[in-house]
Amino acid sequence: MQWFGNAKRDAKGQYLFDLLCHHLNLLEKDYFGIRFVDPDKQRHWLEFTKSVVKQMRAQPPFTMCFRVKFYPTDPAALKEEITRYLVFLQIKRDLYHGRLLCKTSDAALLAAYILQAEIGDYDPGKHPEGYSSKFQFFPKHSEKLERKIAEIHKSELSGQTPATSELNFLRKAQTLETYGVDPHPCKDVSGNAAFLAFTPFGFVVLQGNKRVHFIKWNEVTKMKFEGKTFYLYEKKIVLTYFAPTPEACKHLWKCGIENQAFYKLEKSSQVRTVSSSNLFFKGSRFRYSGRVAKEVMESSAKIKREPPEIHRAGLVPSRSCPSITHGPRLSSVPRTRRRAVHISIMEGLESLRDSAHSTPVRSASHGDAFVPPGRGGRAESSERVAVIADESYSPADSVLPTPVAEHSLELMLLSRQLNGAPCSIEEEKESEAGTPSAAEAEELGELRALCLGASGRGGTRAEQVNKFVLSVLRLLLVTVGLLFVLLLLLIVLTESDLDTAFFRDIRQTPEFEQFHYQYFCPLRRWFACKVRAVVSLLIDT
Repeated sequence: MQWFGNAKRDAKGQYLFDLLCHHLNLLEKDYFGIRFVDPDKQRHWLEFTKSVVKQMRAQPPFTMCFRVKFYPTDPAALKEEITRYLVFLQIKRDLYHGRLLCKTSDAALLAAYILQAEIGDYDPGKHPEGYSSKFQFFPKHSEKLERKIAEIHKSELSGQTPATSELNFLRKAQTLETYGVDPHPCKDVSGNAAFLAFTPFGFVVLQGNKRVHFIKWNEVTKMKFEGKTFYLYEKKIVLTYFAPTPEACKHLWKCGIENQAFYKLEKSSQVRTVSSSNLFFKGSRFRYSGRVAKEVMESSAKIKREPPEIHRAGLVPSRSCPSITHGPRLSSVPRTRRRAVHISIMEGLESLRDSAHSTPVRSASHGDAFVPPGRGGRAESSERVAVIADESYSPADSVLPTPVAEHSLELMLLSRQLNGAPCSIEEEKESEAGTPSAAEAEELGELRALCLGASGRGGTRAEQVNKFVLSVLRLLLVTVGLLFVLLLLLIVLTESDLDTAFFRDIRQTPEFEQFHYQYFCPLRRWFACKVRAVVSLLIDT
């Protein structure tokens, strides 16, 4: 097997990532990464220091997605327009999938910026009444919101170029509480659903339509995991959450380690290998291998080249034009009527078009999970509780029992066999039989929530007892091992003829001579007498 027809089988992740960024003409590449999903539907970030093939548990061809991994602290300050455009596509996708949650007024402004960037100024001849309703910006929105989007687009944004609209979009998105959130579904100690995330500014916990915890990176002292349990240590408190699976918990921990290193440290030489283990538990070891944010910004300031050309993709109406293809259609999922796009990676930036807005069917499971205004929970007076939206935070991909692959157009890198077929970007192929419908997914989520609510505390208590028993057993084994080593050393000192300087010094001490003649010799004679008695008894019988 070869990557892009000329790479070796043992090529590392860095090689694949550099090759992709070269084709995209991208220099500020440290903000991005490659994500893939294993056969158990668990997401992973491709590790650049390891072999690509060894990280894949599936059989080739391998499907991977180009994503923003570290959201810029100030996206408007990015040096090159191409980088801002790629971040714009990612945040636009976050908005569609319900990850970037905001109040109605902010949502209308963001959607209007998208319209202006991708279809230009309002033209009565091209844009009839209700034109904004033909586009899908969010998992769910009302006619009132659609009218507000059109009103802003008509009256406030006329004359803005695509680059200006994208820049204004980034500036607005960066001010939102859920900017940069890649949610990890978990449960708290009471069994309540929560979403954990790492942002450019710190660690956040989202429940309902509130941000219940926010801890700055310089206040996070430690992160570790044991099985499905994730611990985050602050100066005064320890937060404990439970992931759906041990693999999901490990992925959460690794994401936290990488984000803290990227945003907190001054230089990459300060990065250290982190272990999730303690004295009695064998844990995982992990080390962030890239540059940190400050180094990336300093490197970006030194970029001096002609700005690369950007081929922007126009926004496609979701209801009037449900399917557009470029080249042969590789997959078709009639149930969701998603676009299928097959583009050679050599076509560059055109491959990065985001088709989330051309999805004609809204996510029913996500829409039903939204809570109307006034029902998002009781107001809390704590400083750590902040209302972030009129609706409850429920990302579309997180309603299933475990993290799954995104259901919109993915930027996919497909490995080919030795015939050297070019790498292509296509829609992720999903089995109709293996993918539950929206209603089935919602029923599964509700059933799982009920089961966890009834038995969550009992299961947690049992896990704690098991961990305590295991720690006691490990302590006992360590103690027995140390005693065994001391016994071997004692035998060597007293019975062997080794005459090294180390042993000679020990044997000549008064304490050792007293121990040897008063305790060890009598004990040896007693033990030898017992052995002879047992041997005689066995011979007689």
